[in-house]
Amino acid sequence: MNRPGLACISAFMALGATSALAAEGLTDQQLEGRRFFQQSCGVCHTKPTLTSAVFGPVLSKATFANGDEQPKKQIAEGSPNMPGFKYHFKPEQIDAIAAYLKTVDTPPAEAPEAKK
Repeated sequence: MNRPGLACISAFMALGATSALAAEGLTDQQLEGRRFFQQSCGVCHTKPTLTSAVFGPVLSKATFANGDEQPKKQIAEGSPNMPGFKYHFKPEQIDAIAAYLKTVDTPPAEAPEAKK
């Protein structure tokens, strides 16, 4: 295949990926926040497999039930069980993570394990 043809195919593939992201209804800020969350927060706050543990609380829009400032402060300052990210993320990046988390539905409560 010639170079112009390859360039056209690459451009169409990129457009398809962009429109797929836009189809999710996330803003650019929320998409950026999702990327930061997946890279730095997901290791503790998501469950990578059905049988793995979650080390931190599962985060969602419910995290912001008492306002925006406490979750943002938690991300920046950390806690005894979590490192702070104020030197890793800029304030606008922390805002992007918060904007993304506000789009995440609260997961249903898990059923208790059956006793054998």
